[in-house]
Formats: sequence, structure tokens, C-alpha cells
Amino acid sequence: MNSFTITAVGNLAKDPELAVKGDTTYARICLVGNDYAGKDEQGNAREAVTSVWFVAFESLGEAIARNARKGDQLILQAQVRANNWTDKEGEKQYDYSFVVQNFRFGAPGKAKREQLAARRGESEIDALETEI
Repeated sequence: MNSFTITAVGNLAKDPELAVKGDTTYARICLVGNDYAGKDEQGNAREAVTSVWFVAFESLGEAIARNARKGDQLILQAQVRANNWTDKEGEKQYDYSFVVQNFRFGAPGKAKREQLAARRGESEIDALETEI
């Protein structure tokens, strides 16, 4: 049982980072979310920007790293894991990891949209050249 599981919806702040440590392959993923944060003195809407790092292991991480790019929206389900340790000064330190258990692709980012548009353009050109 996972005591704490979260669902996160956000856009990739950068391309996923695929890495290997020993026999383990993993991807580090940074999601950014923008939330409404009230209005400023002039009545303009303000945003609060939050970024959170996630890690996805093995085939899940490889799939994300292979198919997702900066700006793409991801919908992640992740388990919260505690990382507690004692530092060199003997002080207890507390941190958390967010380990991806499942994901879905959301809206494509600018880079992916441009890539898809370029493919459509190439396909149309190829089709026209074939007809000639």
C-alpha cells in the first residue's frame, strides 16, 4: 500500500533527463504548474509558479524520456517517499522523492506542435511530389 500518492498535472520545465546508475535506468522530470494567486494592486491577475521534481524508473522513465519534450503537459501519479538522513554535523535532514507510478500525456508543448506541423508539411510535400 502507498500511504501517500499524488496526482500532478503540469508542463515539463525541460526535457526529461535519462540516466543510469548501476543496473537502474531512471528519468528525472521537472513539472511546472501555474496557479491563480489573486490580483495585484492594479487588479491584474497574479500567478504562483510551482515546480516539482519527479523520478520515473526503468521502462516508465524510458518512455517518458523518449516521447516527452520541454513544454509538454504530463499527468503523473506518483508515490511520495521519505528520504531522511543525518548530515556530517549530526543534524537530522528530511526530504521527499516523488516516484512516478503511472502517467498520461496531456497537451503537446510548442516544440512538439512544431514537430508535428513539420511532419504534416513534409507529408503534403511528399504527396505532391509523388503526384508529379
